[in-house]
Amino acid sequence: MQSTPEPCACGSGWPYEACCGRWHAAFAATGQLTAPTPEALMRSRYSAFVRDLRPYLLATWHASTRPADLEPPEAGLKWLGLNVKATTLPDPEHGAVEFVARSKLGGRAHRLHELSRFVREGGVWFYVDGDLR
Repeated sequence: MQSTPEPCACGSGWPYEACCGRWHAAFAATGQLTAPTPEALMRSRYSAFVRDLRPYLLATWHASTRPADLEPPEAGLKWLGLNVKATTLPDPEHGAVEFVARSKLGGRAHRLHELSRFVREGGVWFYVDGDLR
């Protein structure tokens, strides 16, 4: 009996291994970042938050804004879903993704609505920063 593949947390509708899992696995195996677009990188970062893949999150953060460390998620944090509202590519080296990420902690629902900025350097996309909406 074949098991059903685990759906990706990013909400793409694809199995994890065929979606964000491939970017996470490539990084784990080679240290290389391979997400091909700002949206793919943003989705993979959301999935990395869900899976607590802090090394991936730090590596995908642009050096100019990257924190020195990331705290572990709070005990009981549950990610509920991601909704990508818009993606823009003003030029080949810059992109933006507007999204809403939902979570729950201690019985309280939380909603993060952000317009994230991305930059491509040496063919690799990085998260730079974002503005809350």
